[in-house]
This record gives sequence, C-alpha cells and structure tokens, in this order.
Amino acid sequence: MTITGHNHFFVKHLLEWNRQQNTRQMPWKGEKDPYKIWLSEIILQQTRVDQGLEYYNRFIATFPDVHQLAAAPETTVFKLWEGLGYYTRCKNIIATAKFISQQLNGQFPDQYEAILQLKGIGPYTAAAIASFAFNLPHAVVDGNVFRVLARYFGIATATDSLQGKLQFTLLANELLDKQQPGIYNQALMDFGAVICKPQLPLCATCVLKNKCVAYTDDQVNQLPVKEKKIKKTTRWFYYLVVEYKNKLYVRKRAAKDIWENLYEFILIEDDKPVQPEKIAGLQKVKEIFKSVSFEIIQISPVYKQLLTHQTIQGQFIKVIIEKKLAVDDYKLFTAEEINTLPFPKFITAYLKDKNVSLNLF
Repeated sequence: MTITGHNHFFVKHLLEWNRQQNTRQMPWKGEKDPYKIWLSEIILQQTRVDQGLEYYNRFIATFPDVHQLAAAPETTVFKLWEGLGYYTRCKNIIATAKFISQQLNGQFPDQYEAILQLKGIGPYTAAAIASFAFNLPHAVVDGNVFRVLARYFGIATATDSLQGKLQFTLLANELLDKQQPGIYNQALMDFGAVICKPQLPLCATCVLKNKCVAYTDDQVNQLPVKEKKIKKTTRWFYYLVVEYKNKLYVRKRAAKDIWENLYEFILIEDDKPVQPEKIAGLQKVKEIFKSVSFEIIQISPVYKQLLTHQTIQGQFIKVIIEKKLAVDDYKLFTAEEINTLPFPKFITAYLKDKNVSLNLF
C-alpha cells in the first residue's frame, strides 16, 4: 500500500483518538497567546515536559507579558532559568523579547515567515506558534512526529539527515488537517508522547496498529533511524572557592563555550583528573596566587554533570587568603549577592550540598 493510501486512515483515527482518548494535560494546551506559546516551546526544547512545566509557570508568573520580560535585568532572567540547561535558549529569549517589545510594540508576528526570523526560533517552533496561536496550516515536525511517521509509514530514512528532514517535513505537511492545524499538530505530538513512545510503545492498544508498517513487519524497535552518533568529550573543572574578608571571587563566563553568561568561581581546567593532594602544586594555581599565601581548608568530592556532547567532572577547593588577589574578570561578592546570581547546575549542586561548609552560606 502506498503512503497516500494510508493518509485518510491515519488522520481520521488520530483525530478520533485525540477527541475520545487523549487525556494528556499541559497548561499551555489550547493556549492562543503567542507569547505564552513561544515561552513554552522554547522551554521545552531539549527538556522533558515534567521538568519544563515548573519553569514555564515561574516565567509566566514573573513576566506576565513580553514587555516585562524585555525590561527585566538579564541576570534576573538567567537566574530564573538556572538549572534548565542549554542556556543559549535563555539568551535568545531575552533578545527576542527585547525585539518584540521595542521594535514591534509588543505585538508578536502573526505570519510563519516573520516568526521564523525571530532569534532562537527554527521551523518546528515557528510552525507550533503559527498553528497554535494563529491557526495557520504549518505542520510541526519534532521527535514525536518523526517517530510516529517513521513507524506508521515504515520509513527507514535517517531522521537527522538532510534527506530525512525534507522527506518527513513534506509528509507531515501532506497529512496536516488544514482546517484545524493546531488541534492536529497537538494531537500528533501527544500521540507520540503517550502511545508511540520511544521505549515500550503501547502498540497493543494503538488505534493505528492495523495499518502501521512497523507493527506489521515487527520493526517498531528499529524505527526511526538516526545516522549520527554523538561523540562525547570529558572535561575536568577544578574550582577554587577563594574567600577574602567574607567574600568570594566570582566571574561571569563570557567565552563562546558552555554556560555562557552564567557565573563561576576561579576555574582551573584540565584534560585529565588531578589528585587532590597535587592541586596546590599545579602551575596554574601558582600563577593565580603568585605571592599571596593561601590555605586550602576543604576539598569537595567529585561532582559530575552530563551534557549533550560533554561530560563535566571536577571538584571544589575551598581556599582562604589574607591578601587580595589580582585576577582578571573575577570580582568579590557577598553571600547575599551570590544567591542572586545564576550558576550552572554543576556549581549549584555544590552550593546546595549539605555536606559542604562554605562558612558564608
């Protein structure tokens, strides 16, 4: 049977499932405010719904409209985002909020092409906003959609290849219910999330199973296909938590690297693990302190954070000095000030560790 022959069955049964069986609840479902839809979609990029929900609710409560978000200090916005990861998203949110507030007088663009031009918005997010807020006929193509279409139609083209992205996008738009694109798009994403799941899909009760190629041919666990494998590197971060007169040295990360715009203690990076007893003898440590005498009073256990392409491991070395350091970019902050700064999850895990004594906290 051709793909075209599947279309009517697919759309009809998907929408029937959505009306009769879809009980998936999220606060932004049915939302028509493009500002709220935009926030929810950006927050959910690379983030599980259960984790993103808390952040969405906090953002909406703190910044009810785009003008308030645009006017907020960047540090405040990053602090609200703290722990969510992929901080480029937060940077893009700030830039887009300012653009909409200042250049568009707070009016969110209502055409797909104009939405696509906003910073941090790609085809999927633009299609979601266009269809959910403005009922425009643009199909969303995310991981859930890739999976449902690949399995149902038996498509073995890699979803992360240029050919695959084009093929699935064309198919998704061919299937799209043009009269109710928002409802259809949400139904398809929900179906992928609760029925056609990555692991242990509910094939036995699936309303599409009778014409699902993957189910019929026993290919459910083989589809969808991805051609690229993520290569991970490991980096070792050793943070010197240096106290001087009840203040700690902290800086804002500015390099084009992970955690840009977040804050950190004095960093020494190495390509391999360093034994705790050898930290004081490192050349980089000697260069930081120069003639200033220091006392190491505590070395933390090893902390670890898994990122998409990197694994960060390292330790925190609590140091006390009597003479001020001359370190570029780093400034002294009180405990109260530090509590208002956004830190990466790697550092907040240390700050919140009850077994760690910072004296100041």
